[in-house]
Amino acid sequence: MSEPSVADTRRLNSKPQDLTDAYGPPSNFLEIDVYDPQTVGVGRNRYTTYEVRMRTNLPIFKLKDSCVRRRYRDFEWLKNELERDSKIVVPSLPGKALKRQLPFRGDDGLFEDSFIEERRLGLEQFINRIAGHPLAQNERCLHMFLQEESIDRNYIPGKVRH
Repeated sequence: MSEPSVADTRRLNSKPQDLTDAYGPPSNFLEIDVYDPQTVGVGRNRYTTYEVRMRTNLPIFKLKDSCVRRRYRDFEWLKNELERDSKIVVPSLPGKALKRQLPFRGDDGLFEDSFIEERRLGLEQFINRIAGHPLAQNERCLHMFLQEESIDRNYIPGKVRH
């Protein structure tokens, strides 16, 4: 009869960290900022766009630094594509703010600075959660959203090969 196995609980030998390790570039990083909201158009054709900037050293992304302009509708498109084609649980977006779209409001509704900033923060949290997921990083729609100037809504869904 064999003896019951006992887990090895010895500590791993790690080398002491030096200044180069502590303050050098991180081994893998992915930073995404949503900033610089701009409201464009007039009347019913008015909407807000946001700059989406990505910096990374992950090999899966062909561009290591990219900057594109997106609107809320584009974030909705990305969410819908990921829900349809991937196996990940997609976080929710900040709400549509339907009450802010009603006519005859005493404020700027969707275009009030405080609302735009609140939405910007929500969109930044959303895209960072998505892009930080290892399975989502393989999705073609995420790469298109983060790195291509315009979104081809007729693209063929699939995985990115690296």
